[in-house]
Amino acid sequence: MDQWELLQQLHPNLLFSRLKYAKKHMNHLQKSKIGVVLLVILVVCGGWGFLVHRTIHQLAVYELPAEIRPFFYKNLEKVVADAPRPDQRRNTDSTEAPKHFIDLEMYGENAAHSMPFDWQKAVQQYSKDSLEKYGYVPYHVIYMKQKLTAAFQQKNKDSILFYAADIGHYIGDAHVPLHTTVNYDGQLTNQKGLHSLWESMIPELEIEQYQLYSSHKATYLKDPAAAIWKAVRTGFSMVPEMLAKEIEVSKNFTEATKYRVQMRRGRESKSYSTEFAKAYAASLKPSINQRLLQSADLIADFWYTAWVDAGKPDLKNITTNWTDNDQQQMDKELEAFKKNELLKQQLLISRKQLQENMN
Repeated sequence: MDQWELLQQLHPNLLFSRLKYAKKHMNHLQKSKIGVVLLVILVVCGGWGFLVHRTIHQLAVYELPAEIRPFFYKNLEKVVADAPRPDQRRNTDSTEAPKHFIDLEMYGENAAHSMPFDWQKAVQQYSKDSLEKYGYVPYHVIYMKQKLTAAFQQKNKDSILFYAADIGHYIGDAHVPLHTTVNYDGQLTNQKGLHSLWESMIPELEIEQYQLYSSHKATYLKDPAAAIWKAVRTGFSMVPEMLAKEIEVSKNFTEATKYRVQMRRGRESKSYSTEFAKAYAASLKPSINQRLLQSADLIADFWYTAWVDAGKPDLKNITTNWTDNDQQQMDKELEAFKKNELLKQQLLISRKQLQENMN
């Protein structure tokens, strides 16, 4: 069953004829509608919440080999702080949004497995306009990998840190299942709000119980495009269960207990309740935690691969003022990471930043 059939089954009263028309005639949609589409995306289609984006960047640093880990660790605060930057950039850059997602249904049947890995071939097959409408995150990850490789070759500290933070963000987004579907917020199945529930609300509620240690060591990617597409395909395959579980869990809630209503800027805003979020998370078991760790693993792989492809440049000269104290602190954090005690020892930077912002 493809995603179109699934959406029809879950919510048969939707006007799918219009969506199917768009699917078959994507190149003929009126350009005047693009601005409206992008505006909707900006409002509801962010990536992992800031907490998770920053967390996975920190975890990725711990997975790096000894040759480059000190450079990243010395700049850990910046790498972590800059993790959400592409989301922030969407407020001023109209070209940014489609770099974060890919609506696979809009590219035809079985697009997850039939789309070419190469950007130019994708442009020839679908047109650049279509890719900019319906998203191209896996292609942008490869583009950013090229930028990061060049930065390593030049041993340009600022550029390395810039592109490392940005590519990490896009890799993280590629692991969010709802970044792979036209039903990106559950809006087509009467499940609006599912996006932020899955990627932000649940991790923020449950990160204390998460496994934040991965035994993965940064690995050279012989085929980076295949690696990022695997992440996208896996996420896309998770969407049906995510939608179905929300419906299943909802049977145990009333409208009043499922949602909370707040006033924001004089308007009524409805979102999922904490009780529902916890029940929904329990039904999904460890899948969100697993995607978090898989994001960190692949970020480390891409950073390492870019460095190797750059010729393994020595980064000691741009690892400013590395001291014995730095080494001792890094070793301490690595030990806490291996014991899954980053939170317990108050070493998770994203959590400290969140608490500081709340105070």
